[in-house]
Amino acid sequence: MCEFFVKADPILYESRSRTIRIHGVLTSIRLENMVWDTLAEMALEESCTTNSLIATFHDEILAHRGEVPNFASFLRVTAMRYLRRKLTQRSEADAAAAPTRARSAVVPLAARP
Repeated sequence: MCEFFVKADPILYESRSRTIRIHGVLTSIRLENMVWDTLAEMALEESCTTNSLIATFHDEILAHRGEVPNFASFLRVTAMRYLRRKLTQRSEADAAAAPTRARSAVVPLAARP
């Protein structure tokens, strides 16, 4: 099992800082490349930029919690939760489609020669 993880491309877990503007204030956020890629995918689904998605997350967590103690960790967990939700939705869709595929493979008795 570990072999799968240790053979990951090092670029995926290399950290990169980006400057984000949140309500006119520039702030630097350092995240792993894979997290940046996942946030970009999320932004694409929301039809917005990665920066605007991050600013929205910041506003929403601030409104919900009243503070943002570790925003970079919040973004990492958000990216992981997004990927988990996507995997769960795919699994549920596959499970829902399985009975349909099984029924279509069964030939009714009346149709048999």
